[in-house]
Amino acid sequence: MSMNKLDQLYRSVIMDHYKKPRNKGVIDDSNVSIDMNNPTCGDRIHLSLQVEDGVVVDAKFEGEGCSISMSSASMMTQEIKGKTTKEAVELAHVFSEMMLGHEHDDSLDLGDVEALSGVSQFPARIKCATLSWKAMEKGIKESNL
Repeated sequence: MSMNKLDQLYRSVIMDHYKKPRNKGVIDDSNVSIDMNNPTCGDRIHLSLQVEDGVVVDAKFEGEGCSISMSSASMMTQEIKGKTTKEAVELAHVFSEMMLGHEHDDSLDLGDVEALSGVSQFPARIKCATLSWKAMEKGIKESNL
């Protein structure tokens, strides 16, 4: 597949998650709840997770922001469901490395998240893409789950 067609595919995946976000909302009885924002561009997110026996059984988000920020949150909530908290945090590290353009474990199937790989070419947008992932990581660490 040519790079132009791949870029178009990635853009369409990002826009699909932005226009039809997955897991939008709040988990009322969540045991992980965190608010974060990116003051440089105004993105903000409220992330709620339900973790049982060390496994993320549900993940939802609310917030406002650019297409990169909101689609990344949608993709992230999809990817971490069913994962252990350790696996979810490891995915966040892999995602951060990908965003920084560093070598990362590409044997992991990142699903739709792979569509965000091109963001690494736009340093000003990296914080947009990583906001929800950083929120998830911080929420899990602070809740000691």
